[in-house]
Amino acid sequence: MNMYKIISGTFIILAMTVNFGFFYGDPTVLAEHSAFELFAAIVVNLITTVLKLGDKTQLGAVLLSTSLVADIQLIASATVWAFAEYVFHSFSEEMITAIISLAGGALLANVVSVILYLGDTLKSKR
Repeated sequence: MNMYKIISGTFIILAMTVNFGFFYGDPTVLAEHSAFELFAAIVVNLITTVLKLGDKTQLGAVLLSTSLVADIQLIASATVWAFAEYVFHSFSEEMITAIISLAGGALLANVVSVILYLGDTLKSKR
């Protein structure tokens, strides 16, 4: 077994599941979404991005692109949260929805990444 592939696959799937854990819930109720889980999703996605940097294949480029999109979306989500909490000192329903929607975009990028990863795994020869 290739240990790099095991670690990389683990983080690709972990990025999606942690992101889903944050995204799941009512998009208008911030209490159903944990700031710690958003932070964990950002950290795991950044680790996943770093793991994808070494792949020089076409699929590796697409996987890196999906990871970068997820990073941008999650960082934007955390930025909106930080502005709402520390600059505006309140959360409007529009801000809450933006936070959750941005995380949803990252989740979609992570789902595409997992599908591509599984497809590559299924077509590879032993």
